[in-house]
Amino acid sequence: MQRKNASLKYEFETERLFLKVLTPNYANAVLNFQNRNRESFEAYEPARPDNFYTASYQQTVLKCEWDLALKQQCIRFYVFRKEDPLTIIGTVCLHDIRFAAYSCTEIGYKFDAAFRHMGYATEAVKGAMRLAFYDLHLHRVFARVMPENKASIYLLESIGFQYEGVERGCFLIQNRWEDHLRYAYLNPSDES
Repeated sequence: MQRKNASLKYEFETERLFLKVLTPNYANAVLNFQNRNRESFEAYEPARPDNFYTASYQQTVLKCEWDLALKQQCIRFYVFRKEDPLTIIGTVCLHDIRFAAYSCTEIGYKFDAAFRHMGYATEAVKGAMRLAFYDLHLHRVFARVMPENKASIYLLESIGFQYEGVERGCFLIQNRWEDHLRYAYLNPSDES
């Protein structure tokens, strides 16, 4: 079923959070977020180009992300606490959005080390899933996680994602092909 013209929110709120797609003028805030968490993020992400930690690079990324969001191909929400709406504490991304017969997206997320284990990631992921299911009308959200990332596995399982198996050597993380566990969650309104 094709739903690509679904109305989409580029910002929304949950009980404690604001989530929004950012424009390129937020490059310095994004750079600050990336720099604060460089060591913890890089353990689970591909090697970065030399200029990744520059405002100009982040500005280019934000422009690309904005364009992809408008096309409903990839939507990255930056997460802010309502009590501090200027400081990015995380991101939740719906990427590789597919409509028609596939009707799915992969979800990814990362949070500032200072704001982990407070339920913010769970709250933000649930909000993004509601958007995927009820605004984009997708059937399935899936996630990949490295086996040693116990906090992320716990988050997915606590929300209700179901384990599907291991994808062997599926991502090049810091110049090494890493296995990932695959989890999925089906749109509850499609199960009736």
